[in-house]
Amino acid sequence: MQKQLIKYVQRLGDNALILGQRLGEWCGHGPVLEQDIALTNIALDTLGQARLYFQYVAELKGENQTEDDVAFLREEREYTNLLLLEQKNKDWAYTLVRQFLFDVFSFHNLKGLLESSDSTLKAIAARAIKEVKYHKKFSSEWMIRLGDGTDVSHKKVQTALNDLWIFTGEMFKPTEDEDLIAKMGIGTSCEEIQPLWDLEVNEILAEATLQRPDDTFMRYGGKKGQHSELMGFILADLQYMQRTYPGLQW
Repeated sequence: MQKQLIKYVQRLGDNALILGQRLGEWCGHGPVLEQDIALTNIALDTLGQARLYFQYVAELKGENQTEDDVAFLREEREYTNLLLLEQKNKDWAYTLVRQFLFDVFSFHNLKGLLESSDSTLKAIAARAIKEVKYHKKFSSEWMIRLGDGTDVSHKKVQTALNDLWIFTGEMFKPTEDEDLIAKMGIGTSCEEIQPLWDLEVNEILAEATLQRPDDTFMRYGGKKGQHSELMGFILADLQYMQRTYPGLQW
């Protein structure tokens, strides 16, 4: 069970880490100063959550592991984040759609973890859900603003939604470790989150006058370490300092 718990917690951390890294790319490049700062703060929140998960993983692994070892010293296939989160920012619409789709999932996942029998995961969830509740509000309002805005903004956000939708199914297809951890009352059930996600996403899309794409084809693999070609570029930036100057003390 220890092995499965490590995989489960590490995946939560990987999701937060890779999303935070992607959001950090917007720092200094936002459409207006206020939104630049807002998105940078969300990136910091997300990276802070990754730290909490990785600290727990390091504790579970023992052998003098640290959160930095977990974050920076793994190979590409050892990361098990969702494929959705490694997708390019491209433009403001793509970034907000990606954020919205994950925020709704993350909120309900954390809400479930508030009932976890694992006291550490329960404590992390209690802290993180306050931040994610704001993240969800931010991205939902932007979905409505863009979708129900001008013809140009509507077209851009609908295009982003159509392109990113194929990555949403992975959130709700559990791995063996997720299944076991959920049955033991430690983690949440991905399959039980899906109807809650569907309901909330449908409500926002309707208000944003956006059309929900068909659930015909979905892409999977990230949870098993099978990533897109984008992941290598992310890790090249993420790991550079730690790999170049191992054990560097600031």
